[in-house]
Amino acid sequence: MNIGDAASASGVSAKMIRYYEETGLIPPAARTASGYRIYSDQDVHMLRFIRRARDLGFSVEGIGELLGLWRDRARQSADVKRLALAHVADLRLKIAELQDMAATLENLADCCHGNDRPDCPILKELEAPEAESNRLEKRTGAIDSRPRGRRRAVRRSLPG
Repeated sequence: MNIGDAASASGVSAKMIRYYEETGLIPPAARTASGYRIYSDQDVHMLRFIRRARDLGFSVEGIGELLGLWRDRARQSADVKRLALAHVADLRLKIAELQDMAATLENLADCCHGNDRPDCPILKELEAPEAESNRLEKRTGAIDSRPRGRRRAVRRSLPG
């Protein structure tokens, strides 16, 4: 089947199929004499596996590890479980970070009067230099121990 048919059958777009091939996640497709990619039922099965792993939020690197284990009939299920549980831990961390961001935005929105005046604590917080933002975190009790670049402060109350 051609790439469009493989995309339809697997639920993976033709663009992503090409990307997976370029990055080495999947082996290069067989080609017709005129150079068109052709895919077997086995290729589509592998693409469905990849799509399901992506639906669960695995990275391309994680999917590569899963594919390696999937192809290895001598694998130990403990290795698969280790990958799955590590991914669960990553998901829980992302959920906590998203909850922190949502709480920060809710608190900022609560401090905004939402009227005709131009003063807006949301915009003031976004434009604040990092040092000032860090002082605000300390004043509101929202110290965040995550590495810089991944920090989100939870604002409990902001000055008006």
